[in-house]
Amino acid sequence: MEEMLGTSVRVFVGVTVVILGGAAFLTGQAIAGTWRPAWHTFVYCLLLAATSRFFIYALFEGELLSLSGYLIDALVLVAIGMFAHRVTHVRKMTAQYPWQYERRGLLTYRERNTA
Repeated sequence: MEEMLGTSVRVFVGVTVVILGGAAFLTGQAIAGTWRPAWHTFVYCLLLAATSRFFIYALFEGELLSLSGYLIDALVLVAIGMFAHRVTHVRKMTAQYPWQYERRGLLTYRERNTA
């Protein structure tokens, strides 16, 4: 597993999931909060994955140019960021347009049935 991650599992969880996962969550919220499309979150989370690789390399002597490590970091951070974007988007749509949309779940909303 450490070969794929380019570092130890503890470092991966600490740096990528906890620290930069929080940054990805806040990134998704901020982008959705300004009504920008979800693909912006995707791009910024790819940049956060590169940041994760650098932090792992600089602070914990991990592999900087680990392709599998970068892809795993990117997958985790994009998933966290897109989740935050969707939750925030649904919350904003149902709060901004309560006469038109109602929340159906954490990640979905639907048009109100006014008939």
